[in-house]
Amino acid sequence: MKRWLLTAGSLALFLAVAATAPASQSARTFMDGTKAFHNGDWPAAIAAFESLANSGVDNGKLFYNLGNAYLKNDDLGRALLWYERALKRIPDDPDLRFNYDFALTLTKDERGEKESPLLRILFFWKYQLSHSSVRWIAIFLNAALWIALSVLVIRKKRLLRPSVILIAAATLIFSATAAYNYVEATQVRYAVILTEQVAVRSGFTDTATKLFVLHAGTKVRITREADTHLLIRYTEDKIGWIKKSEAGII
Repeated sequence: MKRWLLTAGSLALFLAVAATAPASQSARTFMDGTKAFHNGDWPAAIAAFESLANSGVDNGKLFYNLGNAYLKNDDLGRALLWYERALKRIPDDPDLRFNYDFALTLTKDERGEKESPLLRILFFWKYQLSHSSVRWIAIFLNAALWIALSVLVIRKKRLLRPSVILIAAATLIFSATAAYNYVEATQVRYAVILTEQVAVRSGFTDTATKLFVLHAGTKVRITREADTHLLIRYTEDKIGWIKKSEAGII
């Protein structure tokens, strides 16, 4: 696993933490967590970083550091939960990707709904760019398209047409990706199994039929949510209920 460093990314995290209220207390908590991590006091580091996350600090580096602390503390489920949350914000961070992939090798279950490697290649921008980046690129391309169309209409130069077509195609691609990301983020939810072993059952009670078993770190899709339980989908033919306390929603 890569070494946890106070790099420029961590400086940006410190500045984001310092911007919260009360700033002095948040900054002190961050420094306490950093010191605890470097001293190998994983529970103290977890407590400090998690208190910042719970206070409203929404930062990919913070979530990545939480994942590292939980992984060092031998809590695979929560490590992968925070890595997944970090990936939503900084998907192109190489250290995060490295540690995330390493943590996946420690899980006992195979990946449930697998994405096609071909799709990841063909639609690489969806997997390599954050939702925010895709959205801003789509906005920029839309503006560029309207400017290019205006220039084409005013100057009526045929040489501009291929460029306008390329801009239009890129605009369509990124606008469609941004729309898909929005629908996925608001309508499709995922969770990570937290406990060492979970029995997925046909109903809410402990006497309901055990359908299959999942282990810590496994990512599942949430199909329905009740007061105390989640209906989760592991694969197309493996669906059942687990307690909310047994999983963390990404």
